[in-house]
Amino acid sequence: MPTQAKDAAIAEITSRFQDSSAAVLTEYRGLTVAQLSQLRRSLGAGSSYAVVKNTLTKRAADSVGFSELAPLLTGPTAIAFIAGDPVEAAKAIRDFAKANPALVVKGGVVEGRPVDAAEVTRLADVESRDVLLAKLAGAMKGNLTKAAGLFQAPLSQVARLAEALKEKKPAGDSPAADETAAAAPTTPDTDADAAPAASDD
Repeated sequence: MPTQAKDAAIAEITSRFQDSSAAVLTEYRGLTVAQLSQLRRSLGAGSSYAVVKNTLTKRAADSVGFSELAPLLTGPTAIAFIAGDPVEAAKAIRDFAKANPALVVKGGVVEGRPVDAAEVTRLADVESRDVLLAKLAGAMKGNLTKAAGLFQAPLSQVARLAEALKEKKPAGDSPAADETAAAAPTTPDTDADAAPAASDD
């Protein structure tokens, strides 16, 4: 390959490393063109799956600080450059590899951090960003509902207590009865104040 073509290829791979949220290195030996096309489609819009030359990819990886990838760049290598959610892409690669054992995941880079094949598999088991956000929103909504309930609880309890006291209070102890009793005039005890009766004597 002429030097100019090599430089262009290195620049292209470098750009893909820089623009991707993740890059997963695989060995594709034994896969058909149709199977590779199926894998490309499963990665989602904006992502790509490209067969690369190891020597050129090493130079591109070095230029963006991913020199740890060098040991993985042996044998037939293809890289899945992920534009979207790395978790969704990892799930797609895992599912494809289960159906097509000829695909071997070597490792890669996720959000600028080198990962091995086991970490790619663990990433595939993580819930997607959308699912996590939905769960977070649900938890926040639940907490707000609980908080609203706590604010309302004292008022409802006071109302129930007042109603219970009203029902339990005897009618004679009502404020109206007390006021009537206080307003009624007192009459002298005529028997006590009467002059003693004349004796027979």
